[in-house]
Amino acid sequence: MEQFWAKGPMFVRELLDNYEEPKPHFNTLSTLVRILEKNGFVGHRQYGNTYQYYPLVSEQEYGRSNLTGIIKNYFDNSYTNVVSAFVKEEKLSVDELKEIIAQIEKDDQE
Repeated sequence: MEQFWAKGPMFVRELLDNYEEPKPHFNTLSTLVRILEKNGFVGHRQYGNTYQYYPLVSEQEYGRSNLTGIIKNYFDNSYTNVVSAFVKEEKLSVDELKEIIAQIEKDDQE
């Protein structure tokens, strides 16, 4: 997706040219692009017997979609479980958590 956002519409061959060695096989990359299309992330324009693909979603929309999937699949669809995991793994301190809550309460008052 990053390649599409950075460079715009591309054919699979052009996308492949952007990879460093060892490059993925053309068919592998083509399959990945079609999966992205099936999931609604990219669209295509047909030119003869080939397709030029382009992004249908922004980086922000894509990120939200991935985050939602992670929360659903790994945290039982619970944002509370996500925050708890960060606190338990000491990636987020209790003081930082209090700061977040204070900011949310401040934003709600505005």
